[in-house]
Amino acid sequence: MKLLRLCSILAAAPLAAQSNGAPVEAVATITPRDIMRRVSIIADDSMMGRDTPSRGLELTAEYVASEFRRAGLRPEGDSGGYIQRFGLSRWVMDTAGSAVTFTARGSHAIARLGIDARYIDGPIPEGPIRGEVVLLSGASAAGDLTDRIILLVADFSGPIRATLTQQVLQLAATGAKAVIVLSNRDSAALAEALRVAAAPRFTRDSARGTDKGAPILAVHDRAVAGVLAAAGIDPARLRASARPERRLVRGLAVEIRLVKKVLAHVRAPNAVGVLPGTDPALDHEYLAYSAHIDHIGITPGQPDSINNGADDNASGVAGLLELVEAFSVSGARPRRSLLFLAPSAEEHGLLGSAHFTEHPTVPIGSIVADINMDLIGRNWPDSVIAVGVERSDRGETLNKVVRKHPELRMTPIADRWPEERIFYRSDHYNFARRGVPVLFFTSGTHPDYHRPTDQPDRINGEKESRLLRLLFYVGADIANRDSRPQWHPESYRQIVDRR
Repeated sequence: MKLLRLCSILAAAPLAAQSNGAPVEAVATITPRDIMRRVSIIADDSMMGRDTPSRGLELTAEYVASEFRRAGLRPEGDSGGYIQRFGLSRWVMDTAGSAVTFTARGSHAIARLGIDARYIDGPIPEGPIRGEVVLLSGASAAGDLTDRIILLVADFSGPIRATLTQQVLQLAATGAKAVIVLSNRDSAALAEALRVAAAPRFTRDSARGTDKGAPILAVHDRAVAGVLAAAGIDPARLRASARPERRLVRGLAVEIRLVKKVLAHVRAPNAVGVLPGTDPALDHEYLAYSAHIDHIGITPGQPDSINNGADDNASGVAGLLELVEAFSVSGARPRRSLLFLAPSAEEHGLLGSAHFTEHPTVPIGSIVADINMDLIGRNWPDSVIAVGVERSDRGETLNKVVRKHPELRMTPIADRWPEERIFYRSDHYNFARRGVPVLFFTSGTHPDYHRPTDQPDRINGEKESRLLRLLFYVGADIANRDSRPQWHPESYRQIVDRR
């Protein structure tokens, strides 16, 4: 034991001796010019929007792997390489075989998917779903909803209630059999919602049978108005009332049939590399940096149809590679190892990071934290949204580094759109749900989000370079300290220990 401790002290000594020079030299490699060069490569038209799967995505994964190789990272993909592959099923809902049937006191109505109803999310069971119906309106208290079908009356005639998405997702996790959102969207909004719902989706082949929660659907008033009246349900009155309502609807029977049609089986890449740590006592632990490499591909029918995704997320991948280069500077490597992950299929439901965290190429329990980057090249020049700061003691680390480096002029700010639930919408979430403390950095969306106008010339490379220097210092602090990051207990219960 004494010999091991002595070796650890000696191994750490060169880093401590160079702590003034090496980090300065390292962050000096992070430049606006390098960032813009990398963004221009990743968001070039030749990448065709980097959809999952696509040749452009494969080229991007190869580019990231080549940069990992050039920096001398240890391969942590499949078969001794930098690429980890995972299988996906591409599918659509079979609208001919899928429907939601309402019956009450002799009245009967069928809401067909693709016409008056749409599948939103959640597991698709093998057979029909039947159960007692609980009616909710407004921000009703849920109560015991186990094995029941929830009918949630929502109002889409004006601004959508900010907490609606969160409420629906929470209801789906209550043990209910299904959640049906009763909608009054106008014709144009309904048509657009149905169009989006009809687009092909992806499911990880390795995730079969692991889906939790309840299926979530939307049904339009127009298809079931007569049955609802027979059951004593007046959606217009419920929407107009300021008082939430919850009641068991006796005499109303609902049957849900969902059938999906598999179109193809494909494979997609993650890129994974490790920079080994310098301390033999800590180099088996890892700080992860992550940024997704995929985007949404091509939108036909426009003069410029390629969604280049310069900000989403070429900016994040460029940042990942800049950090690889910075930490590879002699003397800049921290005591813990650094794991660099560039997952794909983020735009299709965080699927690449889900595969990695469920099939990690290093033990998941050895990853002490994840710093995730998504859309970091636009908006406010001197601030960035930092998500997860209140969930672990890494928020304290971030604040300490910000105070220590005022020259970076980068102020972390709270999530400006909590109703969008962005904590759950990028790859860090898959680390968090497996017990890894996370910090997520984003500059938020903008009018070019998921549009062909998200082009490299709109990236603020100078702003991004200062942010990346901040993330270098934050990562160095985490990877060099003796203790591992710790969750705050309440956040751990909410995110990880969800029993």
